[in-house]
Amino acid sequence: MKRGNRSLIVAAMLFSTAIVATPVAAQATIKVSARSFDIPAQPLASAMSVFARQSGVQILFPYDRVRNMRTHTVSGIMTPEVALNQMIEGTGLKVARSGKGVVALAATADTSMASAIRKASLDIEGGRVAALAPAPVAPQASAPAPEAADAAIDEPETVIVTGSRGIQRSVAKSPTPIDVISATELEKTGKPGVLAALNSLVPSFNVPTRAGGGTSTVISTGGLRGLNPDQTLILVNGKRRHKTSLINAVSSLYNGSVPADLDMIPTSAVDHIEVLRDGAAAQYGSDAIAGVINIILKHGTGGGSASFTAGQNMDRSDGENYLAQLSYGTKIGEAGFADVFVNLKKQEASNRAVPIAGCTTLGGSTCLYYRAGDTAIDPREASADRLVTKNYGAFPTRQMNLGYNAGYDLGGVQVYSFGTYSQRNSQLDFTFRYPNNAASLPNVYPDGFRPRLNISEEDFEFALGVKGTLSGWNWDISSTYGSNRAGQYGSKTLNPSLGPTSPHDVYVGTLKSTEWVNSFDITKGYALGGGNLQVSAGLQHRLETYAVMAGELASYQAGTYTYVVNGRTIRPAPGAQAAAGFTPADAGSKKRNNIAAYVDLAYDPTPSTTIGVAGRFEHYDDASGDTAIGKANIRQAITPWLALRGAVSSGFRAPALAQQIYASTTGQFRNLPDGSLNLLQIKTLPVGSPAAIALGATPLKPETSTNFSAGFVLNPIRNLNITVDGYQVSVKDRIAITSTLTGTAVSKILVANGLSPDISAQYYTNAIDTRTRGIDVVATYRHKVADFATMSWNIGYNYNQTDITHIKANPSQLAALGSNFVLFDRLSQANLTTNLPRTKLFLGNLTNLGKFTINTRVVRYGKFDGIANLVNGANPTANDRHFGAKWITDLEVGYDLTPKINLAVGSNNLFNVYPDYTTASFNATLGSSQYPTTGGYGFTGGYYYGRITVGF
Repeated sequence: MKRGNRSLIVAAMLFSTAIVATPVAAQATIKVSARSFDIPAQPLASAMSVFARQSGVQILFPYDRVRNMRTHTVSGIMTPEVALNQMIEGTGLKVARSGKGVVALAATADTSMASAIRKASLDIEGGRVAALAPAPVAPQASAPAPEAADAAIDEPETVIVTGSRGIQRSVAKSPTPIDVISATELEKTGKPGVLAALNSLVPSFNVPTRAGGGTSTVISTGGLRGLNPDQTLILVNGKRRHKTSLINAVSSLYNGSVPADLDMIPTSAVDHIEVLRDGAAAQYGSDAIAGVINIILKHGTGGGSASFTAGQNMDRSDGENYLAQLSYGTKIGEAGFADVFVNLKKQEASNRAVPIAGCTTLGGSTCLYYRAGDTAIDPREASADRLVTKNYGAFPTRQMNLGYNAGYDLGGVQVYSFGTYSQRNSQLDFTFRYPNNAASLPNVYPDGFRPRLNISEEDFEFALGVKGTLSGWNWDISSTYGSNRAGQYGSKTLNPSLGPTSPHDVYVGTLKSTEWVNSFDITKGYALGGGNLQVSAGLQHRLETYAVMAGELASYQAGTYTYVVNGRTIRPAPGAQAAAGFTPADAGSKKRNNIAAYVDLAYDPTPSTTIGVAGRFEHYDDASGDTAIGKANIRQAITPWLALRGAVSSGFRAPALAQQIYASTTGQFRNLPDGSLNLLQIKTLPVGSPAAIALGATPLKPETSTNFSAGFVLNPIRNLNITVDGYQVSVKDRIAITSTLTGTAVSKILVANGLSPDISAQYYTNAIDTRTRGIDVVATYRHKVADFATMSWNIGYNYNQTDITHIKANPSQLAALGSNFVLFDRLSQANLTTNLPRTKLFLGNLTNLGKFTINTRVVRYGKFDGIANLVNGANPTANDRHFGAKWITDLEVGYDLTPKINLAVGSNNLFNVYPDYTTASFNATLGSSQYPTTGGYGFTGGYYYGRITVGF
């Protein structure tokens, strides 16, 4: 054997023994700059030799474990670290250790690499690759002291795929701000869904406890940088996620928005989440005004885990929550993988209402439970249940989420597919109808009733794609179809206008939304001017549909039933209580096509400079028309520890189909001057209906935006990363719903268009322009504490302020009717500007202490206001509410009972903090509304839970 070969084998033996004593947690990264790669899919052993030649990096790998493994195709300009990760994705291998020009791979089931080692390296003298035979492993006792025993920790760079197509970058080297949230971080929040977890982990992301009433309590919604939920684009594995069919109606916050529902994605499926906090519509399309949330699913995990979490609120021991999760990954043949995911969730009701006061005299109208007689209080008042409100808290929910992620390498072409399927049943208990309410027919509900709306959702998404390399171009062709169908049913209700014969259970109607997206993307790297240029482009077609299906006649019918109480004739309101159905006039459907093309360029003229530009053109075959937008960004490293970055972009969000055709009708009676009751129906009009047009409605057009951001990345010491980014987002033509338009003049217009004279109307319109300014600060730091513990710190801060810069003037049709019509009133304005905290600060710490982990998180939610509801057509400032800042502490302690079993106990809101109590909004008749429902930390106090996790 040649002397040189013997020395290489000895080096391999020594390096492998060092790995035996090195924990996986002490991984380091490949410190080599980006370069051009072109490595076809092939057996792993030969691929490692090609990789070594093209990267200049030596590779150690477990030879006896990779005989049947194949790598993925890699092509383009990227760092060796990114190229290697792409090649071994789904193989069950991972980087166990890297040093100067040398990298070791290990099987996930054997991170010690106690198996035969092969080394692929550059033969410097001969300029060729030397692939060495298997070498035995030296005994562990003879291993030298590992480098990882130092007080410092080598923190691996987190690689991202969002924000810059084609080339993957680390978080610190991204030209735009990105947060990366791991599955472990999501789990350790103790939150039951993706959305709630993000609220605790991303400083500029805000999730109200309740956005409003009705279906707004069901949709999982959250806004990024103070904007609406549907102004943030949701991706799964880089593919657009479909929207919910449930519009955010009857809401205080985010009124009229139609977002994608993040809680329809099983949390057990999440590998990590990338949150791009910057306008990205030019790269990804409509909705990416505030940013992008890209959910990356687990893939090629090899094995699985199951967990069960149970918890409840401390006060009143209510709000029980049960969550069972399962994920399992396996190989398919020699070159494929499949991961499956299951989530089962059960949420019980919670309530923070208090009993109402009793009455001793006839004058106490707010404390009467039963209808008073002429001379005396009803004797049943003494035994009545004074806790009349049961729904001032969380609503009951039952949910099942299933998912999968799979792929197979056919040798040059990779086939991939993923999907989710969910069923969710939500129970919305509405406001109590007293026995003395006109709707509580004395011979039907003598003790009053609480009508209920049950929403049964079926949601699924399926994606199929193929990708490969042709003439140096990486290409990707995919098709994704998503659907959300929400059937609505009323129970424990009645249509009082039909009298005692009214059914108590009615079908309200169904909403359905679908999206079919077909995409073709290509990307290639070029060497240009001594630097690297990544060219990406693509085409996309999207077909969207939305439908409103009518309910049964009894759910909306206006009957003629009347009854007499104390000599007075009562004519109750029409429609099922809390479940007024969609009428045949409301029913309808709409579809539209969208075609888009984009170009995205990323140029690294030097290792310290990144310049990016992107342009996109979109065509809609409806009134949204054509839109052309662009983006430019730059990152410049000033020193090895300081980099500056900035971006400017234009963006847009096409109006959702639901906002164009959603129609609903509610009914009520009004007292006329002569004392009689007159039927009045309030109708949300589709913007394209003749009646809406006659009242000034025009086709909704896309919201357009201009985004500016600038900041810096600071790495002053090892493993400390700080990013500071300021931003301004100006949105023109934001979509909002008008005030209720009513009166004789309006009735005449409606009658002229075939509608009843007894209705008032409202519709969606491009009502306002806004400007949002803020700053994000994010810092991470990891270090050792002596030789017995490691600590990971996360600090985040966000300041965000939204101002309304313009309100649309009354259209001529309304201006001609008088000056008392307001398209966007004071309350609606406050819901955009002051009803959310302007500041959010969090400090998180994860301590690993042997078999124990301690996860602590403290979040400060800033102060916010609550503007009073309309009272007799005005907003009295005396009833405005102001809520102070609050500190919320979360804590979780975990213990590894065995290497495969982990136990954890924790608390969200450990110290049982509530929002400020206010008498201004307290409703003495219902015993509720003493706390704001829009705060990000809830109004039901501390929540405590336990979890067991089993790996297999």
